[in-house]
Amino acid sequence: MKNLNIALVQQTCGEDKAGNLAKSAASIRGAAGQGAGLVVLQELHAGPYFCQTEEPCRFNLAEPIPGPSTDLLGSVARECGVVIVASLFERRAPGLYHNTAVVLDKDGSIAGKYRKMHIPDDPGFYEKFYFTPGDLGFAPVDTSVGRLGVLVCWDQWYPEAARLMALAGAEMLVYPTAIGWDPKDTPEEQARQRDAWITIQRSHAVANCIPVVSVNRVGFEPCPDGQGNGIRFWGSSFVAGCQGEILAQASMDKEEVLAATLDPARTDQVRRIWPFLRDRRIDSYQDLLKRYRD
Repeated sequence: MKNLNIALVQQTCGEDKAGNLAKSAASIRGAAGQGAGLVVLQELHAGPYFCQTEEPCRFNLAEPIPGPSTDLLGSVARECGVVIVASLFERRAPGLYHNTAVVLDKDGSIAGKYRKMHIPDDPGFYEKFYFTPGDLGFAPVDTSVGRLGVLVCWDQWYPEAARLMALAGAEMLVYPTAIGWDPKDTPEEQARQRDAWITIQRSHAVANCIPVVSVNRVGFEPCPDGQGNGIRFWGSSFVAGCQGEILAQASMDKEEVLAATLDPARTDQVRRIWPFLRDRRIDSYQDLLKRYRD
């Protein structure tokens, strides 16, 4: 199996949707020119992270899949001969919306999609107002560069999601993300949060012996109603190998296209010496289906 060159597009986003998509497209073309076969965009890259507030008018940002953004990105995928993972606000039907990652193959076709399953509802991250939990399950997407276990942001805190993707044959985990700090948090608390975010995803790589690709947005986005503190997205997009080793990591405060190379043979090699899937006690895990063991 050939090595796979991948690229992660870490960028700022404003209210100009066309401008955001043009910036993403330019980054994809640049990455393809440097040999990338897979390019991953951050969560909801077509606009600002609008979930800081609950505003019905924001539903106007949603679009169908296929739709204008997949048409545009599909043409870029076909032009450049790359696979693209894009994160969109999907309008499925009137009153039914999802936070959806769509995978475009190198011929521009839609290879598959994943609808975010775990939906947060926290100060500054009011996603339950906008997104219906996904109903496509944890199913990897087959592409010309491999089987991608695509998950989205809040999903990254759940080992169950990563495990189910791995058990379905995912060859890597891909996390488009939008996560950052409340600017009023202390530096110590900010460091703990970022550290936890990196650690949990590296643990998914280790526990499943597959690479993890996580791309985050960057920059400060004020709260739209002026009441909240806004979010400073901490960037730090990274790629971890199948033993959790950091292969590449972006800055915390700059737009950039991060490149890394994955060796598809590593998973098989590592699983031979760390056979976690072999030693799972599937006869004893029934209580995982309970909310809590009272």
